[in-house]
Amino acid sequence: MGWLTPVLPTWVSIVAFVAAALAIGVFGFRLAGVVNRLADRTGMGEALAGAVLLGATTSAAGTVVSVVAAADGNASLAIGNSVGGIAVQTAFLVVADLVHRGANLEHAAASLTNVFNAVLVVFLLAIILMGVAAPGWTFLGIHPASAVIVAVYAYGLRVGRSIGIEPMWHPRRTSDTQPDEPAQHDPRESLSGLWARFLGLALVVVVAGWAIGRSGVSLIETTGISETLVGTFFTSVATSIPELVTTVAAVRAGALTLAVAGIVGGNTFDTLFVPAADLAYRQGSLYDAATRSDVFVLGWTIALAALVALGLVRRERGGIGFEGVAIAGLYAVGVVVVALLG
Repeated sequence: MGWLTPVLPTWVSIVAFVAAALAIGVFGFRLAGVVNRLADRTGMGEALAGAVLLGATTSAAGTVVSVVAAADGNASLAIGNSVGGIAVQTAFLVVADLVHRGANLEHAAASLTNVFNAVLVVFLLAIILMGVAAPGWTFLGIHPASAVIVAVYAYGLRVGRSIGIEPMWHPRRTSDTQPDEPAQHDPRESLSGLWARFLGLALVVVVAGWAIGRSGVSLIETTGISETLVGTFFTSVATSIPELVTTVAAVRAGALTLAVAGIVGGNTFDTLFVPAADLAYRQGSLYDAATRSDVFVLGWTIALAALVALGLVRRERGGIGFEGVAIAGLYAVGVVVVALLG
């Protein structure tokens, strides 16, 4: 790597990785509970709170990795870290479904906002793919696709909030549906105190996530593995640990809508890694530097995101459902193909 990411001694990287993972496991679990209470106290709702508060917080470490990689001139690592993170976080929904042990998670956590965000992920990933295929134009060093992604994401947040306030249709209630209803709150717990706890826990998770990404990059620097493979399966998985922990914590706490929202909302936020990395990449267009492997990872992740949207719409009741099996299978196939592409 470049001067922004000097290689750490192996033992330092291993100690940092383990310590950061433990910190995320402990504090990430608490973060999900605080966000759940904030969703109730502020009237934001679990779907929007999961997409904005939980999703953005747990994704911050991945942003740092993509930006640093791009600034060092490693375009494929930056893209693979962003898009690969979306792929692995989508696979985490299968883990959450298994932890739930009740009806299909997408059925029980019925939410129009989650459906909208799942489709929005597909749209944002498609813009990235079109940017890769388009000419490598830049304006002030930025590709037009980056500006479009940021604008669509911002507009999507606005529409997502309006959907949560005034939905035009509602998912049908069944005996397995667990609606997002505000829980009774402790009157001794102030709203300002909740926000303070959220910011403190978020800071710990962000720093720990950054440490995982940082130590992970150092550990793999001398292996000679391709940037796409490293970004898709090493740094992206490492920096996605907060999403896994907070999602499982939300499911165990019964906040099913929050659990799904933390993944699909976090995935929409993760697409912003690419514009951020494009801004940091100073060797032309980040999109123009994408490789054949990067294009495959983009298409593969679009398919995974689409399966989530299909599962949320179909709402199969039993077990992990067709989308859970399909996501697990497609993720496994993608791992093999990316490894073969190198």
